[in-house]
Amino acid sequence: MRVIFLKDVKGKGKKGEVKNVSDGYARNYLLKNKIAEEATPGNMKILDAQKRKDAQEEQKEKEEAINLKDKLADLTVEIKAKAGDGGRLFGSITSKQIAEVLEKEHGYKVDKRKIELGEPIRALGYTTVPIKLHPEVSGSIKVHVAE
Repeated sequence: MRVIFLKDVKGKGKKGEVKNVSDGYARNYLLKNKIAEEATPGNMKILDAQKRKDAQEEQKEKEEAINLKDKLADLTVEIKAKAGDGGRLFGSITSKQIAEVLEKEHGYKVDKRKIELGEPIRALGYTTVPIKLHPEVSGSIKVHVAE
């Protein structure tokens, strides 16, 4: 029996995949627990429409990420911190602080986990910090740490 998986099933198939499985397994487990549905022509049309919709949403997210990357490229984030002799900071600047300043002062909401700061900034001056906005779109932002 051909079925369309509604959820991931380990060893059998992923969500949205169409596969042949034994009739008993399909009727007694997959269909009964609403893990899959029968691959009728109507259900196949619904699946195709859903895949097209998902592709459009993915394209829209990618375009938004590219626009945000272009806006962030021209931006410099100014962060004030206390420093000792030689420009060494007391403490450090983390990706969380950068994300907070970015949202508060410039209005761009970027998740702190997307800011790829290898290690916290511990010195005064300018630093270029990479940001991964989308799996295919990466940008960078300038961070100026002042005393």
